[in-house]
Amino acid sequence: MRSRGLVGLDVDGTILLQDETLSPGVAAAVAEVRDAGYEVMIATGRSWGGTKRFVDELGMTAEYVVCSNGAVVMRRTGDGWERWRVEVFDPAPVLTLLRETLPEARYMVELASGERLYTEVLDDWTLDAGRRVDFDELMQQPVSRIVVVSPEHDEADFQRIVAEVGLNEVSYAVGWTAWLDIAPKGVDKGSALERVRAKLGVPRERVLVAGDGRNDLGMFAWALAGGGRAVAMGQAVEEVQDAAGELTHTVEDGGLASALRTLL
Repeated sequence: MRSRGLVGLDVDGTILLQDETLSPGVAAAVAEVRDAGYEVMIATGRSWGGTKRFVDELGMTAEYVVCSNGAVVMRRTGDGWERWRVEVFDPAPVLTLLRETLPEARYMVELASGERLYTEVLDDWTLDAGRRVDFDELMQQPVSRIVVVSPEHDEADFQRIVAEVGLNEVSYAVGWTAWLDIAPKGVDKGSALERVRAKLGVPRERVLVAGDGRNDLGMFAWALAGGGRAVAMGQAVEEVQDAAGELTHTVEDGGLASALRTLL
């Protein structure tokens, strides 16, 4: 039986509170929408290693999961998962440019296999099975993403640095703080969700996505362009709210649960 629609959900600030507990009402709302016949899936900036437990915790039965801001799409295979689609690019030109501007920053790359290589440990990174390396080793293999963290810089600094460096051959998103996430050109959550939607045969107007960050702008634009719905969380910055078609309550106030129940 064909799904009634496709629902793509961001994780941090949408499904999860800052302490990584679930937003009020989310578990019940996901179950209700799933049981009503919708394909409810995650679309996150997190790597797969930091995502799977929430798929399990929420009892999601969707066949696909979008990770790494669209560079990786996981697919169920029996009782396990496979890396169904992985986008990669040569990190050397970008890392060379960034190192000149941000020599003290902390860098991480994710390989096509999912292994993470990093120059310095950072508590917010999921580094299970990761490996600390010299900076030059980050540039030796194609990667699905580059993450740059520079605590000495704020969000405005990063926006300026991106403009000055001229990151023309990649896609990127600037996080809440000095966090830059770089993906292959043309790749974001929206491009990955479109692959999933086409595979599942869901009409474009039967799509709902929800998120709270600048890395959700691509999937907002994708959903709205097809006649679907894009919901911004209440705590999102003005730029993100303006890009969405709808606004819900904050993550602390159960905004995602409220948005999901509009489908019922």
